[in-house]
Amino acid sequence: MIKIFSKKEPHLLLHIINRLEEIEGRTDIVPDTEFLQLATLKLQKEATFRPHYHIVKEIPPFTIAQESWVIIKGKVKIIMYDIDNTIIREEILNAGDCSMTLRGGHNYIALEEDTIVYEYKSGPYYGQVLDKEFIK
Repeated sequence: MIKIFSKKEPHLLLHIINRLEEIEGRTDIVPDTEFLQLATLKLQKEATFRPHYHIVKEIPPFTIAQESWVIIKGKVKIIMYDIDNTIIREEILNAGDCSMTLRGGHNYIALEEDTIVYEYKSGPYYGQVLDKEFIK
């Protein structure tokens, strides 16, 4: 797992990259304090858990969208930005890899035809105007 912290505010976790080959057992990838949570699970045949549902809970409103990409097929280059919009790191993501942006900016470039990605993002979504600003 690669954790990328801000150079401007070194305690601030911006981005996380988790590689398919790193997945063993259950690993919580994101700190419990973040809105968007991710755990990886490597399960053996017939592994299961108790049936359940999730309860509605009142939590303070969050003011930032957090986003994750899981590469299903193909290859993607991610460009990660610090909180001052400077590029802090670039990585190539392969099928099975996952990126998470908790803070800071990002850009993705598909490197192969017919690349397929699952994108997860904290909601609710109220439209682009209230969701993002573009880096110049």
